Amino acid sequence: MPEQFDINIHMNRRAFLCRAGATIGTAALWNLLDSNSSAIAQPNSIGGHGILKQLHYPPKVKRVIQLYMAGGPSHLETFDYKPKLAEMHGQSMPDSFTKGQPIAQLQGQQLKCFGPQHAFKKCGKSGQEISEIFPLLGTLADDMCIIRSMHTEAINHDPAHTYMNTGTLISGRPSMGSWLTYGLGSDSQDLPGFVVLVSTGRFGQAQPISARQWHSGFLPSSLQGIEFRGQGDPVMYASRPSGVSAQHQRDVVEAVQNLNRLEGATVNDPEIATRIAQYELAFKMQTSVPDLMDVSKESKSTLELYGTNGGDGTFSANCLLARRLAERGVRFIQLYHRDWDHHGAIKEHVAGTAKEVDRGMYALLTDLKARGMLDDTLILWNGEFGRTPMAQGNGRDHHMKAFSVWMAGGGIKGGITHGSTDELGYNAVEDVVHVNDLHATILKQLGIDHKKLTYRFQGRDFRLTDVAGNVIEKILA
Repeated sequence: MPEQFDINIHMNRRAFLCRAGATIGTAALWNLLDSNSSAIAQPNSIGGHGILKQLHYPPKVKRVIQLYMAGGPSHLETFDYKPKLAEMHGQSMPDSFTKGQPIAQLQGQQLKCFGPQHAFKKCGKSGQEISEIFPLLGTLADDMCIIRSMHTEAINHDPAHTYMNTGTLISGRPSMGSWLTYGLGSDSQDLPGFVVLVSTGRFGQAQPISARQWHSGFLPSSLQGIEFRGQGDPVMYASRPSGVSAQHQRDVVEAVQNLNRLEGATVNDPEIATRIAQYELAFKMQTSVPDLMDVSKESKSTLELYGTNGGDGTFSANCLLARRLAERGVRFIQLYHRDWDHHGAIKEHVAGTAKEVDRGMYALLTDLKARGMLDDTLILWNGEFGRTPMAQGNGRDHHMKAFSVWMAGGGIKGGITHGSTDELGYNAVEDVVHVNDLHATILKQLGIDHKKLTYRFQGRDFRLTDVAGNVIEKILA
């Protein structure tokens, strides 16, 4: 039959060797495929366990919510106050800081110090210094661990996003959310294990975010992030077509699944198992997604806390949705806000952007804490890099040598500041933290040794932290 012939000519090497019986080819195949191979053990990202049968450490958290401030927030206007830089405002930047150093768009220009554009104040009992542009978040200083000594290896947006998401500058590697669902699976029966939400503000340059930032790379494609839209249908084609009953659609799905199983038995391609799982997930999401998006059962006080009734595409609405996703067992939730690229008018624009996210961040942490969920949720706030202490007109350029992030939640010490930059905020100088260190720490809080969660691809064992990374032990409770 033509159909059978078509399947056979597409038989892959694994299927051919498997059919060869007890031959040298079969023996070689099983020698090549180790316990990390998706061909032997396919991780389940839908209501099942991941590849790890036993965790390496007692887990401190079950899930991660990443608040990703795309565009490169200025550490000098947010979490790293530099009075010396304020003193030197308008003076030439000392050559000792910048000579021979990579500078994005200021290369060859006269470099002038640009002082902090907003005041800082001591917040909480811990007295952490936080910019006045975060009046609500500042009240939660005692829950936050601010890391002021971050650095990365990319000076332009897209490669820096790639580094922050995948631990490497090389495009095509799996994102952090994919690694987590690969290792741990998902606690949700009817939602993806990795969900992405994107909001856009009105200040600065809205950073384009490529979908490959949440791709699964060489891991099974079922592990890639699924973007939920903040307005309208959250997932395209999730609604059942007009005139099609649930039973009729179930019949169609089962027929397609049976055809996929027939092909899978013939060609032994792991991606067919992924296709089967994704069809099943899509069918379940037609029920689960409308319930997820329906916030009518949320209390009036909760909606007032977030300042939204949901479904309006704002960062606050996405924060409310993130809490609802966390309640339903989603493992990794990533919220992008594309409004932090402040090359000009930074005083006005950074204040405007901060206002767009301040309430949502405050509400999310407060809500999780009230529900007892902050204890087993890890919150990470970050951008892809920082901004220069030197002026770019009345703004700041990209800067990879130093920037700030903060963490909160299970197993993280609250009310502390880790690391520091020099007196002008140019270099991270004390307790320096690399992106790979950040990833290693996140994995440990989930019970994973970052050196042991690996995947063999093209003859090499890969991991999220590549060949680097050390756990930031000082910030762990």
